Amino acid sequence: MKFSKHFKFSDWPNKDIPSVAAGIYAIWNDDELFYCGMSGSEIEKNQHKKQYGLVTTLNSHAIGRLSGDQFCVYVANRLVIPTLTQGDLPLFANGQLKLDTLTKRYIHEHLEYQYVLVDSSAEAYSVETEARNGKLFGQKPMLNPIN
Repeated sequence: MKFSKHFKFSDWPNKDIPSVAAGIYAIWNDDELFYCGMSGSEIEKNQHKKQYGLVTTLNSHAIGRLSGDQFCVYVANRLVIPTLTQGDLPLFANGQLKLDTLTKRYIHEHLEYQYVLVDSSAEAYSVETEARNGKLFGQKPMLNPIN
């Protein structure tokens, strides 16, 4: 199984990713594996959609919005919030600063992704498990390992 090269989130969108596809992806900060996921569950039933699977998931991650995106929640909680200062709090209160904005900025400034397409949701789940338990990349992802 051959994963793509690394792509920067700051260069999103990626026109090479099919609009409907199941796949597995890995998110990196330099050589550190941050997160592994799959997208395209029930791809077999969703071939008729305009966009479904890998492209929609990676787009959700690239946007940085916490609502409905577990990866963005992990980034905000583990990587963004610990860097906030006391001086940031009033900016949140008056709406000048938003956690979604800071999360997107972090993702775009620091993280890269790579992916591989698969033929079925069963294969996607299987490969995702290998990635999250450390077998696929030789390390477990920092944000969502399987222990």
